[in-house]
Amino acid sequence: MKKRYSIGFFAAFFLIISLLAIGYQLSYQYRMDKQEAKSAKEENTQFISTKGEATKNEGYYLKELHGYVAVYLSDGETLYELTEISCSSLPKEVQEAVRIGKYVETTRELYGFLENYSS
Repeated sequence: MKKRYSIGFFAAFFLIISLLAIGYQLSYQYRMDKQEAKSAKEENTQFISTKGEATKNEGYYLKELHGYVAVYLSDGETLYELTEISCSSLPKEVQEAVRIGKYVETTRELYGFLENYSS
């Protein structure tokens, strides 16, 4: 009779532990999904405080400003973003293109350039 109760208590204990583990896993997954959705929403609504705004079809100019690469809007005068990329760390031909004012047509090209040359 004692073995029956022992097996029953062990089965009940195992069932409770299993339910707690499943509940924890589900709540963890729910929170991770919620956090991911929140960060995606924040990423889409992130604002950059600059003087001007870029429209979809406008390009950008990469120029040197105080020894660093700066991104200007298509008018070439409105600062869009100042990077931490030192012009001296760029290859010579890229340095020359940036000094003249390198034109980048799309945001994909812009961020590709920035990713390639950031440290």
